[in-house]
Amino acid sequence: MKMKLRGIPAHLPEKIFKEAEERYSDTQTKLKIALKPFQFSGKIRDVIVVYKENKIIKLITIHPLKKRQKADRIKRGRWIKI
Repeated sequence: MKMKLRGIPAHLPEKIFKEAEERYSDTQTKLKIALKPFQFSGKIRDVIVVYKENKIIKLITIHPLKKRQKADRIKRGRWIKI
């Protein structure tokens, strides 16, 4: 439902997960982040897929980042590059 509201194509979460240009571990949520730039709402934005990885991979959510969101989370130590 959220993907539909955000105008995110159904194929995009898997594409970002498989072709991510950057990956992070979120120290607060203990989840993983896959990030890939994508044209979204007429401009290229970083889009993330949040996922949990155990014996299986479970995609939790997908959304575009705001301008300084990635840099702020890295700077504060919330996201650690993997």
